Amino acid sequence: MRDGWVPWSSSATVSGEPRVEVAVVDHTDDVVVLLDEDAKPVGTAPRASVHGRHTPLHLAFSCYLFDAAGRVLMTRRSVAKKTWPGVWTNSFCGHPRPGEAAEEAVARHARHELGIDVRDVRCVLPRFRYHAVDASGVEENEVCPVFVATFATEAGAIDANPDEVAEWRWLTTGELSSAVAAAPWALSPWLLEQHAQLQRLDRWTVGPR
Repeated sequence: MRDGWVPWSSSATVSGEPRVEVAVVDHTDDVVVLLDEDAKPVGTAPRASVHGRHTPLHLAFSCYLFDAAGRVLMTRRSVAKKTWPGVWTNSFCGHPRPGEAAEEAVARHARHELGIDVRDVRCVLPRFRYHAVDASGVEENEVCPVFVATFATEAGAIDANPDEVAEWRWLTTGELSSAVAAAPWALSPWLLEQHAQLQRLDRWTVGPR
């Protein structure tokens, strides 16, 4: 993938990277964007059925949500989730729909999973990609730009969707680092890889350490 490239239309700030706009296609509900090895869109697939033992490369995103005290929100995935049920992970993840801008996808998933609004959406790892296989044999295979955002506290308290989130906890980034070191087996594989890159690039730019 080209340096500094977020592989879908975005007006979100990209930390340390030039922002690039890309062409979009018609907005379609409940599908994911399939990608080739250069992260170019090549089609769509139903979200409900795209993950399996031979998951095609597709577009996703991860978001780390910070509060006014600089703490990051960690969530434990619902045990009903198809992949990595019950593990602790970043604030929320999702799949942008065709034609959906980055900040719109982040805002939509924040409302769906946590019942809240977010602001100050910023891309901190525009070229993150990973592949992982869970204990059941289901694959994740995603180009997954990583965002940070701020919890809009005036919008009210977190009201998590139980189909998505079993529980949640606010941590400092230092406490998150301690959890990664002490219990990596309890955390999602994408969080572990993202945390390592964010630490190496010093892109925990929201909140105290």
